[in-house]
Amino acid sequence: MTKPFSQACENNQQPILEVLRRHVTVPGTLLEIGSGTGQHAVFMARHLPQLQWQPTDVPANLPGIDAWRTEAGLGNVAPPLAFDVWDAAPSLNPSRYLYSANTLHIMSWETVQRFFSLIPALLEPDGIAFFYGPFNYDGAFTSDSNARFDQWLKAQAPHQGIRDFAAVAQLAEQAGMKLVEDCPMPANNRTLVWRRYL
Repeated sequence: MTKPFSQACENNQQPILEVLRRHVTVPGTLLEIGSGTGQHAVFMARHLPQLQWQPTDVPANLPGIDAWRTEAGLGNVAPPLAFDVWDAAPSLNPSRYLYSANTLHIMSWETVQRFFSLIPALLEPDGIAFFYGPFNYDGAFTSDSNARFDQWLKAQAPHQGIRDFAAVAQLAEQAGMKLVEDCPMPANNRTLVWRRYL
């Protein structure tokens, strides 16, 4: 099959890698929620060989992710697994690291809440979670381009939209995590890094 391709993934993977390198200090499994095309999985795993990267996504996206994985031939990228945060009993094992890029503004807010409620079952104690994407601060967009992007998202599906940092941080706190870093990224995005303390 023709591999799916995202130019945004191509543009942001190196800056995200630099953030991961600062925090991935011990070997372990990294669970990626919403792997999309699969580009991040193979790029990050190639540069972070101490990780075992576990991609996940909805079933329709798994063939594309596996096409990237197969072509890369990396021993530290596992076959992608089907995962839906609304599954009654998620079957994924807790991992040392959790990573999710450009998902929170695609999910409905109820789904974001459900996702964070699962983190204690998905992330080991003292594990680290990384979330990449656009966020609002104090209820305001950080740029005109993010405001236009939010309008575009809502036009595609009303449940979508850029989330406010404070609301997401509250969910993270309820999931037993403390913020380690809020890192500005290119194109008015952020990488939020939390450590699980419970």
